[in-house]
Amino acid sequence: YRHLHHKRRLTHQHLHRVSPSTFLGSGKVDEIRDAVEKYEADFVAVDDLLSPAQNRNLEEAWGVRVLDRTALILDIFAMRARTKEGKLQVELAQLEYLASRLVGRGEMFSQQAGRIGTRGPGETALEMDRRFIRKRIGILRKKMDDVRSHRTIHRQKRQGVPLPVVSLVGYTNAGKSTLMNRLTKAQVFVEDKLFATLDPTVRRLRLPSGREALL
Repeated sequence: YRHLHHKRRLTHQHLHRVSPSTFLGSGKVDEIRDAVEKYEADFVAVDDLLSPAQNRNLEEAWGVRVLDRTALILDIFAMRARTKEGKLQVELAQLEYLASRLVGRGEMFSQQAGRIGTRGPGETALEMDRRFIRKRIGILRKKMDDVRSHRTIHRQKRQGVPLPVVSLVGYTNAGKSTLMNRLTKAQVFVEDKLFATLDPTVRRLRLPSGREALL
């Protein structure tokens, strides 16, 4: 986006009605396609939610990957997740999101079949992808159950200690990690960008009264 923004400011379009097939109007779709080709863009991000059909039609029109808001956030989550549970949650969310968008995308996913497994007799690449995704989702859910069991044990241990628990709550990039570092001298990763910290962190906090809490 930044490359296109500096090179050429695209005109705005005020939509009275969202197109069921392409979200944008046909003229804007053509304009963005020309910009994608001219500047050799790798993908297009749409700051809204696209239906599977809209996503598919825009990718066909522009010839590049199209990310709606959900897909973009999940991609960012995948880069930010550090803990085992965080990585499992993100992969599960990505596969469940992808599963709803497989219909009518056999040609696109056939290009990925080699990374998924050997094609069986009479199977299409799309059928293989669906089977792989269903199997992988089942495995991830089982792993998540195991992780939650361990987390429950740790929570019970914390509850056995007479310490109040205080939660920092706020939108992404609001300063939660910065505040935790200032209060507890923790070294939680901090950066001025969205979703920089994905995984929860617990630290012991000493209050001015001398009492302690879990932050």
